[in-house]
Amino acid sequence: MDDDGIRRIGMVIGLKEDCIDHYRALHDGPGVRDLLQTYNIVNFNIFLQRMPDGKVYEFAYYEYHGKNYDADMAKLAKEPGNIAWLKQTDPTQTPLENHKSWAVMERIFFNP
Repeated sequence: MDDDGIRRIGMVIGLKEDCIDHYRALHDGPGVRDLLQTYNIVNFNIFLQRMPDGKVYEFAYYEYHGKNYDADMAKLAKEPGNIAWLKQTDPTQTPLENHKSWAVMERIFFNP
């Protein structure tokens, strides 16, 4: 957590080539936006990038503005709306080797 009390998270995961349009369409709707805010997650961004090897990756960034990250994430994981959302999005993704889902990236620079 930074001195300003905000935890900043960056993550990466692969996206299946044949799922790109479906994944984009899912995110055009409300998805889990309200749930994320309920559990103190704001400024959630997802970026897509095709790499030189032809694979597509998602890079995500969000900020946590709460007091107990682990407790909030445990509650979010039990939310029926979140569970239903992940049932739609998880099959479109390909985790990095040795990961079950999104891989949290190491932050090496921050410019407040």
